[in-house]
Amino acid sequence: MADTPAIHGVVDPRFEGVREAFARNFAESDELGASVHVTVEGESVVDLWGGVADAESGRAWERDTLVNVWSSTKGVLATAAHMLVDRGLLDLDAPVAQYWPEFAQQGKERIPVRWLLSHRAGLPAIDGDRDLPPLVCQDWDAITSALAATKPQWEPGSKHGYHTVTFGWLVGEVIRRITGEMPGDFIRHEITEPLGAPFYLGVPDELHPQIATLESQPVGRSIPTSSEAASAPAAGFTPNPDSLTARSILLSTPPFAGDPNSEGWRRAQMPGMNGHASARGMARIYAPLSLGGSLGEVRLMRPETLARAHTIDVEGPDAILFLKTRRSLGYMHPVMENGDQRGPDAFGHNGAGGSMAFADEQRRVSFGYVMNRMWQGGLMTPDPRAQRLAGAVYAALS
Repeated sequence: MADTPAIHGVVDPRFEGVREAFARNFAESDELGASVHVTVEGESVVDLWGGVADAESGRAWERDTLVNVWSSTKGVLATAAHMLVDRGLLDLDAPVAQYWPEFAQQGKERIPVRWLLSHRAGLPAIDGDRDLPPLVCQDWDAITSALAATKPQWEPGSKHGYHTVTFGWLVGEVIRRITGEMPGDFIRHEITEPLGAPFYLGVPDELHPQIATLESQPVGRSIPTSSEAASAPAAGFTPNPDSLTARSILLSTPPFAGDPNSEGWRRAQMPGMNGHASARGMARIYAPLSLGGSLGEVRLMRPETLARAHTIDVEGPDAILFLKTRRSLGYMHPVMENGDQRGPDAFGHNGAGGSMAFADEQRRVSFGYVMNRMWQGGLMTPDPRAQRLAGAVYAALS
């Protein structure tokens, strides 16, 4: 059992169990540095942090230490898209090509925007991906042009499969075409600055000293090939390098995206995988979504827009992950039979290695958890640390 570092922050007495769960993560689950934040009715009830942000230097984790949250970025990007829907600027049933004309190639002319958000577009990988230039993912125009020229891997709309990395550029380019802003800039101006939420897609250089160093990178682990998936669980498998599953992950690897601890990675806007946030930042972003779309004077969207946004759109076996998934338009939902400790009405997004953020309108709660020691148990299977914390939240609410 590891030594438990000092746990900093405050907890409403009703949620003392979350503090205990947070300490257990360090003592029993090899946590290095982390933070967790919870709001109820928009008010903070848990604000905890502990451990170290950088193992080599021993730099302590602080309240607003930032860390790469991988695919938890996707939920923030989806929220930005639904804000445009709410403003009448984006029609989910319109063809993507209406906003992004170059997308109308290789049989993609009729793909509606909603299929981008629900992972049904058939574009989890890019044609000729292995021949793309080094660090192409940090070049917005190059990567979106390559996506526009790519042929779908399946008949669009016929099934859903996790667009592991491409989701960010697909949805992000639609946002860029409508607003004239890079998605990270739109998110900053319209979501994070109004809410006072520490989250960045493209971190300003002056904030780089606040970023925690990631420990390990579970890219490509624990995902079965199609033949293996029929007879074995997801854990413990590495996909065939030529499989669509492996190709969906390829663009997140260092040759194409850079080192996740590098300055280039931190500056770039790769909206499927490189948002940087504190737990407080993630919980603050989801707080309005736990309250019908508004928090105080900040309104992200109307209640009816939010209700459509998190209505389940696809459910069942995922063609990339070979796991059952439940998804609305850009958000992940709990699969209760997998042991998810969140309430059945929760919606948000997890990130590779363990980060998790969500809202629950029924319980009027928002949650953010971020960390720098990445769990090796699987790309999308529930991280036990995050689940322990979520379970403690719901136990306090019961």
